[in-house]
Amino acid sequence: MNHALALLALHAAVLLFGFAGLFGKWLALSPLLIVFARTTVAAAVLGLVRWATPGRRPPFALPLLANGAVLALHWVSFFAAIQVSDVATGLLGYASFPLFTLLLERPPGSASWRWRDRATALLVVVGLVLMVPEFTLANRTVAGLLWGIVSGFTFALLAVINRRHAAHRPAADIAFWQNLCAALTLLPVTFIASEVLRSTDAVGGREIALLLALGLVCTALAHTLFIASLKAITARTASVVVALEPVYGIALAFVLLGERPGARVYAGGALIVVSALVATGRRAATR
Repeated sequence: MNHALALLALHAAVLLFGFAGLFGKWLALSPLLIVFARTTVAAAVLGLVRWATPGRRPPFALPLLANGAVLALHWVSFFAAIQVSDVATGLLGYASFPLFTLLLERPPGSASWRWRDRATALLVVVGLVLMVPEFTLANRTVAGLLWGIVSGFTFALLAVINRRHAAHRPAADIAFWQNLCAALTLLPVTFIASEVLRSTDAVGGREIALLLALGLVCTALAHTLFIASLKAITARTASVVVALEPVYGIALAFVLLGERPGARVYAGGALIVVSALVATGRRAATR
């Protein structure tokens, strides 16, 4: 894969990741059921790809079970954020993950903190505060942001944990095991929770088609494109493009859902996206 094709694949993958948020509005189902279906379909497809790919396949490692549980919580909180508010709020709350990655890697006050670290933290905090119209849990934007922040924190935790596996395990292999373990983690909860049981009444042909599209296109295909692009794209370029996920998602919600976020959301979101770019520069500078 040449550089131009790899860059196109990378943008397509990030576009699909952002597109996944719209399914939270199209599917009137419990986030638990949505994520269970998403991870089950994705694990099945990635498992077939793994089986068909020649070469040594590392065996299962117990820590991957914890990774799957974190991934499940990440996606459940992500869809919960979108369902209680809107796509923009959910995506921008999730986009706070650079702050949590920074806090997990470098505790505040440590000598390793630099000006980029402080700028990242400040931009995320100011961006989130700017998005809040009123500080009350009854406000849908606040509730959505809180769920989005949980999604951002769990994504950062997952990224930090995955670095331990990345040195000796292919990214596609990690994606397969994480999706499988996430599905297994949600399996007992999905069929016990009364909220899920009530939402299954709304499952028809349309919902099944959407869940398959979410698992096949926005998860399995997106992961495959993303991983393939990294063979010809630098980590810094990939990080910059990934920072555009909220932009793609908000644009798609604008066109396909008619969502029109207010000026506060746009202003706060701009600061959060800039913080991701600043964090990208920090990571690249330390390599």
